[in-house]
Amino acid sequence: MNDEKLKLILAGLGGLIFSLIFILLAFVLPLKDTSVNQELQAKHTLEKISQGIKDGKFRPPPDEKGTSQEPKEKE
Repeated sequence: MNDEKLKLILAGLGGLIFSLIFILLAFVLPLKDTSVNQELQAKHTLEKISQGIKDGKFRPPPDEKGTSQEPKEKE
C-alpha cells in the first residue's frame, strides 16, 4: 500500500474518532447547571412555607404532638 494512501486513511480515521468523542460528550454533559436552579427552587419553596406560616395558613395535623405552630393566647 502506498504511504500517501495510508496517511489519508489514518487521518480520516483519526478525525472520525475525534469527532465521535465530541459528539458523545455533547450527549453526556448537561447543557446548564441544574444545581443553581435547584437551590433557587428550594429557596422559593422555603419562602412560600415561611410566608404561609406567618399568614397562619399552615396548620399541623391534629394528631401531631410537640410544639404547636399556632400562637399562644395570653391569659
